[in-house]
Amino acid sequence: MTECSANKSANGDACHHKTNGRKPGRNGYVKNRFHLQRQQLQNSFYPKEKASCNGGLYSRPFLESFEETPMLVAVLTYMGYGILTIFGYLRDFLREWKIEKCHIAREREEQKEFVPLYQDFENFYTRNLYMRIRDSWNRPICSVPGAKMDLVERVSHDYNWTFNYTGNVVKDVINLGSYNYLGFAENSGPCANAAADMTMKYGVGVGSTRQETGNLDKHEELEQLVARFLGVESSMVFGMGFATNSMNIPALAGKGCLILSDELNHTSLVLGARLSGSTIRVFKHNNMQSLEKLLRDAIVHGQPRTHRPWKKILIVVEGIYSMEGSIVRLPEVIALKKRYKAYLYLDEAHSIGALGPHGRGVLDYFGLDPQDVDILMGTFTKSFGGAGGYIGGKKDLIDYLRAQSHSAAYATSMSPPVAQQIIASMKCIMGEDGTTIGRERIHQLAENTVYFRTRLREMGFIIYGNNDSPVVPMMLYMPAKIGAFGREMLKRNIGVVVVGFPATPIIESRARFCVSAGHTRDMLDTALSAISEVGDLLQVKYSQHRASPSLDRAFNEPAYEETEA
Repeated sequence: MTECSANKSANGDACHHKTNGRKPGRNGYVKNRFHLQRQQLQNSFYPKEKASCNGGLYSRPFLESFEETPMLVAVLTYMGYGILTIFGYLRDFLREWKIEKCHIAREREEQKEFVPLYQDFENFYTRNLYMRIRDSWNRPICSVPGAKMDLVERVSHDYNWTFNYTGNVVKDVINLGSYNYLGFAENSGPCANAAADMTMKYGVGVGSTRQETGNLDKHEELEQLVARFLGVESSMVFGMGFATNSMNIPALAGKGCLILSDELNHTSLVLGARLSGSTIRVFKHNNMQSLEKLLRDAIVHGQPRTHRPWKKILIVVEGIYSMEGSIVRLPEVIALKKRYKAYLYLDEAHSIGALGPHGRGVLDYFGLDPQDVDILMGTFTKSFGGAGGYIGGKKDLIDYLRAQSHSAAYATSMSPPVAQQIIASMKCIMGEDGTTIGRERIHQLAENTVYFRTRLREMGFIIYGNNDSPVVPMMLYMPAKIGAFGREMLKRNIGVVVVGFPATPIIESRARFCVSAGHTRDMLDTALSAISEVGDLLQVKYSQHRASPSLDRAFNEPAYEETEA
């Protein structure tokens, strides 16, 4: 396991350097967790780290693991994809001669001479590889996506080209796939009751944009609440999280501007950057040396050909990266942003509510000032059990977006019951509902995360990401094991998400678990037992550095120190 702590060099390159988002040379800088724990006991590792963390940038240990892919596993994975590709071309040949029936959409006979619409590798991959394991995705559920859920049973009689529903329901499946970090996606309790009352009063739809007749008092109340929660001057909410990024970045940057984007940024950020017309340069994931080099080059050389200074430089990063489980090295990003006079756009879709002692995201997690980030973005679809997104910052910024944002001008405004769900859950997190439920859920999520990650490492799985990230990627690698893992887990009444190309590099398929505050210790133990059993069955316990039982802290101790809001 790669040990990534904040007392490394400021650029983080030695402990987090990756090529194309992956690890560098084989067996490079691997240090196992047991060695880390022994250091902690022998020479008080954490206090020393705290005292000398990049010149005081970090106030807590920063540990991430990205264990090297075993050479044999990598070779076998390439071989597996090679064999599937060969058989894919063979089956395409049989379909061309109508020996095998082709179920996928194709051009009509009279269009044969046209340039093909979808004859690319993704279409080949969909026909011949994805279709083999298609049953692992798009499973319909028929309940609240809480700690447990109900699945509609379905079967396929034509190798996953079509599905038939049996009429049966698989009950009480432990849900390790939904982004329900704080457990607010529920159909009972004060949040659900408040949303139901709002539906009776306002209805479900608004039927207009915010700039016309779709601006409700609840939208105004929500925006004021979000601004207080984030600690910024003003905020603006949108009805769709994806559009919050893709439709607002073009309003913030344009021709003559430079966007520096982390190579693992979400598609919504990538799309927004492309739509803006700005020049885009990509830096290696969470690599501060790579980012600083781009910043220096941008200032020294300016725009291509003319060498004029850039109108603005915008750094775009995420709080938690949803496929890697890593947390942005925000103190270092802010230091670089200040040094080179750039702007910072922080996407907290997965981190807001899920990190920090007060649930205020990665800024809260590191104890940083919200004023150091120019544009704070997040979504309500995860920790708040709602839908939509927000942007927070200075009042001048928000006033500008109200007039210039395509999402504000053309999109239907947020549904009233959704707005009320967010208001109720956010007040609960802030403690403004008169209870401690929100604080208890934040601490429960942190404890569940540490427990779940530690147990998986002890079992011998390769786990990616930060120790405190509730997004837990577990590496599967081989294509045949993607579908097999999902099916075997469902047989044991555990619902998981398996991920492959194009969401990940083609040889880095994985299972992605999302831990929730709603999970009890018994649920996690049941799931862990099933994961271990399936791991032995499929032989996916690839780690060469199996962790010994954790000595960091007892799992029933507070994950965050008690501090005042």
